[in-house]
Amino acid sequence: MPRAAALALLLASATACANDVPEADWSRGLLPESITTQGDVVTNLWNGAWIAALATGAVVIALIVWACIFHTKRKAKAELPPQVRYNLPIEMLYTLVPLVMVSVFFFFTARDSDTLTKVSGNPDVKVKVEAFQWSWRFTTTVDGKTGKPVVGMPVSDYQQGPQLVLPVNSTVEFDLFTDDVIHSFWVPNMIFKRDIIPGIPDDNPGRKFEIKTLGETGVYAGRCAELCGADHSRMLFSVKLVSQDEFKSYIASNQAGSAQ
Repeated sequence: MPRAAALALLLASATACANDVPEADWSRGLLPESITTQGDVVTNLWNGAWIAALATGAVVIALIVWACIFHTKRKAKAELPPQVRYNLPIEMLYTLVPLVMVSVFFFFTARDSDTLTKVSGNPDVKVKVEAFQWSWRFTTTVDGKTGKPVVGMPVSDYQQGPQLVLPVNSTVEFDLFTDDVIHSFWVPNMIFKRDIIPGIPDDNPGRKFEIKTLGETGVYAGRCAELCGADHSRMLFSVKLVSQDEFKSYIASNQAGSAQ
């Protein structure tokens, strides 16, 4: 019985994880294909971190193997190898090398973090994202004109949820808001997510982030990435990237107060 219960728990966990994965293209490996310039920044940082980690691991393994091979006792009564003490060059080496490595990691991480959080204040499109239990409301503003909000309901398929339409090759500023519990705005193909925390004032820069869309059109899945209640798993939406002309037509037909 304990084994059966453990197996059932494992299967349930695996099923939950499978259902929680958005419809994104993971064919490139650990990260999906990016649809923003900021996503490319994260991808490069991620790949660079893996290369550095693998290189460090290779050096460490080589040193372990070298020590095992060349410092193994070959005779039962062999004397201890020469003991190295107070060797200033070696001490400087194993102090400075990790310091340089950490400094390099910190530099690239700080640089890319600044890029990801930078908001120009003059985007091509502004989107107010309102998260609530358990769906989304998107309100788009272009050239000072605000469109009709796109509101959704909890759904089992992201294609049935509210759809946010954005133009390619454009800067988009997101303003995140909620008045109930903590949510998280996540579009896997942006390779970026941001928590939406209630009670943050409108003028707080932590509510906003900005992206630059690339030239690839398509529909991409989005969801809440923070456990927020009973229907958290159904808090789905999609982002549709369209051409500039198609976006202009969409905005013209969806202006607030326009005819249905």
